Amino acid sequence: MVLNSLYISNSKGKGRGVFTDQFIEADSIVEIAPVIILNEKDSKILAETELFYYNFQWGKKKTAMALGYGSIYNHSYTPNCKYVAFHKEGFLHFITLRDIEAGEELTINYNFDPKDQSPLWFKTKK
Repeated sequence: MVLNSLYISNSKGKGRGVFTDQFIEADSIVEIAPVIILNEKDSKILAETELFYYNFQWGKKKTAMALGYGSIYNHSYTPNCKYVAFHKEGFLHFITLRDIEAGEELTINYNFDPKDQSPLWFKTKK
């Protein structure tokens, strides 16, 4: 796992993002983030807060807040990482899709599938 090479910095036009200070090979797990799972009632309340923009869908009616850097990865329709949810264990794995150079931002597709080009629930820069 590469977590110690990751850092948070400003991402042009996106606020904060996750970056790396070293080369990372494709198919590497860069982070295993534990999550706090919210029940349906708490998920509805979360939707009325700023935290709504930092959560992950967790099944059909629940959401999860990722710890570590998990909720800071920015969206891209051409991401260099993907995330895999381990619902039973309560973890998200962030995995590189290609080689990533030192200084590069790590991004995911918020639609879960890295190839999904569906519009998001908020405006993004492509």
